[in-house]
Amino acid sequence: MQVALVTGASSGIGEATVRALLGAGYTVYAAARRVERMEALAHDGARLLSLDVTDDASLTDAVRKVLGETGRIDVLVNNAGYGSFGALEEVPLEEARRQFEVNVFGLARLTQLVLPGMRERRSGTIVNVSSMGGQFYEPLGSWYHATKFAVEGLSDSLRIELRPFGVRVVVIQPGAIRSEWSSIARTSLLEVSGHGPYAKGARRVASVMKTAYMPGMASPPEAVAGAILQAATSHRPHARYRVGAGARPLLALRKVLPDRLFDGIVRAIYRH
Repeated sequence: MQVALVTGASSGIGEATVRALLGAGYTVYAAARRVERMEALAHDGARLLSLDVTDDASLTDAVRKVLGETGRIDVLVNNAGYGSFGALEEVPLEEARRQFEVNVFGLARLTQLVLPGMRERRSGTIVNVSSMGGQFYEPLGSWYHATKFAVEGLSDSLRIELRPFGVRVVVIQPGAIRSEWSSIARTSLLEVSGHGPYAKGARRVASVMKTAYMPGMASPPEAVAGAILQAATSHRPHARYRVGAGARPLLALRKVLPDRLFDGIVRAIYRH
């Protein structure tokens, strides 16, 4: 029986991924801070874990529990993360550090903890949920995009590093997905930069975000879960899966256009 551990499983992409893996016959550990929100997943057969990716003891205990019960972790889905927006000048460094703790260092530490078993078995898949924002940028999103650019670089290095041990590393780049992400990002943006010198730009960025994540515009989290399942079950997964509204066209443009032209597109979108 293949064993999967999914972080950020209490909603959105994480919740959908747990269900997709359960449907494929995996033993799935669903991990999140808000365990009470995962009761439906428990009814579906998931095993619940209380997990705070910023707490080393919590990470260590979670991995110890999974290994103690099953003896293995075959698939790690590093999905936990959030978007904190605001002008770099105005975002407190404490919040910037928390953004890195959740989106980068928590991911890296959990990967450290599961790697010994994967390396010894010479098999396993690590799926890091990044974002289309890991390869492009937005005004007033510097700290969020910095974390996702970091995840991309970390994953690329790790993919080569672990190849001799039979461990695969995959990056998922979701576009606009129906989830709590947008409302959290908009709230932080307006709280931090909704007043003062960046207020006009903050309102514009928040408006674009709201429109992009409206029903009918954003893709369902199940679309991302399907890509994660494909990556987890493939013997030769792609290095990256671009999935969801906007991801493929925007990243294709980013790849071929020079910075000056792509800057113009970003400015036009956000009227900045």
